[in-house]
Amino acid sequence: MTAHDALSALLGDRFTTAQAHRAAHAQSETHVTGGLPDAVAYPETTAEVADLMRICAAHRLPVIGWGAGTSLEGHALALHGGVTVDFTRMDRVLDIRAEDMLVRVQPGITREALNRDLRATGLFFPVDPGANASLGGMAATRASGTTAVRYGTMRDAVLGLEVVLADGTVIRTGSAAPKSAAGYDLTALFVGSEGTLGLITELTLRLHGQPEAVSAAVCGFATMAQTVDCVIETIQSGLPMARIEFLDPAAVAACNAYSGQTLAETPLLLVEFHGTPASVAEQAARFGEIAQSHGSTGFRWAEQPEDRSALWKMRHAAYPACLAARPGATAIVTDVCVPISQLAQAVEETRADIAASGIPGPILGHVGDGNFHAILLIDPHSPEDRATAKALAARMATRALRLGGTVTGEHGIGIGKLGYMAQEHGAAWPVMGALKTALDPLNLLNPGKLVPPHDA
Repeated sequence: MTAHDALSALLGDRFTTAQAHRAAHAQSETHVTGGLPDAVAYPETTAEVADLMRICAAHRLPVIGWGAGTSLEGHALALHGGVTVDFTRMDRVLDIRAEDMLVRVQPGITREALNRDLRATGLFFPVDPGANASLGGMAATRASGTTAVRYGTMRDAVLGLEVVLADGTVIRTGSAAPKSAAGYDLTALFVGSEGTLGLITELTLRLHGQPEAVSAAVCGFATMAQTVDCVIETIQSGLPMARIEFLDPAAVAACNAYSGQTLAETPLLLVEFHGTPASVAEQAARFGEIAQSHGSTGFRWAEQPEDRSALWKMRHAAYPACLAARPGATAIVTDVCVPISQLAQAVEETRADIAASGIPGPILGHVGDGNFHAILLIDPHSPEDRATAKALAARMATRALRLGGTVTGEHGIGIGKLGYMAQEHGAAWPVMGALKTALDPLNLLNPGKLVPPHDA
């Protein structure tokens, strides 16, 4: 029996080789392109995933996990064919344990769907990468987002996992306990592994209480240095910001045009506080004083829910807003992270580099943790534009490393940043390859990603 016959017997019409399904799973959110899977599978249970993995292992068929398809570095593209495992049918909340402030979910559920299910509990899941990504994909890429400055990233949110290994073995990592000192931290190993070590089929996630009060503000500054100095003093003062986001003048202009806002087109901070009415008011007042001391202009509070919603809707729409600023363009989206003390230098050098290139490149980011992005807008039919943008992105990556940072704060490696791994990790990168070989000796799981190239 062929692998396709065995998989068809296992999944019925939820296993397909139809061109439309294969093509839909060969797309990327950005410029990164890759191969076409030979087939697409839509499992509904962990048992089906385990059986699928055993069949593919027996036939040495590559397997690539797929969540919502929102990754930006080509993580889920089938470089060597094989079977793309689409988890959209595994999208249930399995268990809400409000008293323990945790939830068990299947990997295909999105963060927005989970938070809808949690509304009646008084709890919420805070990691917010902007896109309505699947939680399995967010764990696989160690996603972050606008709330990381207070609530952390997926590294902090995932307490345990159920994972199907390359030979079909099902393991559980972590537990529902708040902490553990029992053995290797396998949960941390799989979070951020980009599907190269196993297929995540269940997640235990840490939840947080929905804040009683929320207050948001927007303020501008004359220079990037003033903006970052304001952020540093805010952090050092111990103010518990829930979000603090940065947009450069080009990004503000794009968002104004796209969302109908009238924000001053200067370096801009968007900040939000969570807590009780009294604590939020105190935090807001203190932040206003700090911002004013660093020369802020156009300071404006958004205390009404509809005003806050409009503000963050604008921020979350920044990517399509930037694309709309150059009609017909596509984007090379960069993602670097540096120590907060180096952020102003990193952004100013990047802005100067972009200005000299002739390519538009609005900059925005999660300034509270030193993470920022340039949206390099290129004519998709211009090889010159593409080459210029890739050179800009490469200089951003090496600049981040020079300043003590990393080539990716949240988007991950995928295909797009594989070439920087040796430079960032040195002798540690082959160690990652050794872990991959130990868990996946046939190199079946998402081959061609994250670790040094090797043959089974």
